[in-house]
Amino acid sequence: MKLFASMALLCAVCAGATAAVAQDAPNFPAGSTMERLSKAPNLRVGVKFDQPLFGLRDLSGKPVGFDVEIAKLIAGKLGVPPERITWVETSSANREPFLEQGKVDYIVATYAMNDKRKKVINFAGPYIVGGQDLMVKKGNPLKITGPADLAGRKACVINGSEGQAVLVRDYKDATVVPFDVISKCVEALKNGSVDAVATTNFILAGLVSRDPSNLELVGKPFTREPWGIGMPKSEPDLCRFAEKSLTEADKDGTYAKLYDAKLKPYLGGEGKLPELDPCP
Repeated sequence: MKLFASMALLCAVCAGATAAVAQDAPNFPAGSTMERLSKAPNLRVGVKFDQPLFGLRDLSGKPVGFDVEIAKLIAGKLGVPPERITWVETSSANREPFLEQGKVDYIVATYAMNDKRKKVINFAGPYIVGGQDLMVKKGNPLKITGPADLAGRKACVINGSEGQAVLVRDYKDATVVPFDVISKCVEALKNGSVDAVATTNFILAGLVSRDPSNLELVGKPFTREPWGIGMPKSEPDLCRFAEKSLTEADKDGTYAKLYDAKLKPYLGGEGKLPELDPCP
């Protein structure tokens, strides 16, 4: 009898726990993208694995950084715990193809929002705003103060990035050297193959923080670059949901806590969500 009583008690506890989970689970409209993602076995999220402060693998192989936290924030609002997230390594060159081909559900990967990209995908955001800047060798031996000083010199960029587009379009006297990953640009700068690295100031600040003895940030952004969460063009409901989630996180202090923990020690400033662009 004691055995049956114990089993009955256990079942009651399990039932109560199940009811509690069900009660706390988000309730999404039938047929919505959010309902589909919340019920999927895994949520596939694209992030970078080579971006200090934003997307790196720690010693255990787990992705860490501000972009990763923003991705987990959206997942949490969908009712998806971290253990159900499949992290997909993403580069600047394959972000739109991954979304168009359905290889990921959304992307948080230092993704600059621009009109060209908005023609093929949706963006929720911006969740942070930076600008293109330059990184040089420590001491800035060539006295590079901005992109105009790159005339006749070599600048490394990430292939498919905003930095590449800006230099090719506006600074034609610079020799642009593209690589698929930022780590190769850092190596090229250190060995003298290039004279500077051009990308978003946030990314460069992260790189300098890891190697301040050899690298230096010029610190004069020459563009405005809002970063957003990339999503398939066919899912505007997910875009609106993500923007609502960001707004809620800003109001309840979650966004500020993430910023303070991941970025403020290196970038300063206040953890305030920028004004969001409307979703389609």
